[in-house]
Amino acid sequence: MSNAKSFQEIIASETPVLIDFHATWCGPCKTMAPILDQVKRELGDSVTIIKVDVDRNQQLASQLNISGVPTLILYKSGKQCYRKSGVIPAQEITRVIQQYQ
Repeated sequence: MSNAKSFQEIIASETPVLIDFHATWCGPCKTMAPILDQVKRELGDSVTIIKVDVDRNQQLASQLNISGVPTLILYKSGKQCYRKSGVIPAQEITRVIQQYQ
């Protein structure tokens, strides 16, 4: 993500957009990767999943008050619908996304 405008365009989508704020040095973030892969396999094109490295995107992380990683934020039509930090089970993520499809 090169700038805030492109981020705004991405989250404006009618399709739910799940953003995984992570860091390369974060153990729990590595745990989330296969969980998010499973969610994507289950839900396919009904969700967009984007990974954002907080160390490379410090301005965006600061703007969104990301204080811990991993943090997942779900957007639909530019509105934040869900936000949670830590390792989250695939079933919970899938259930939340399905509420906004």
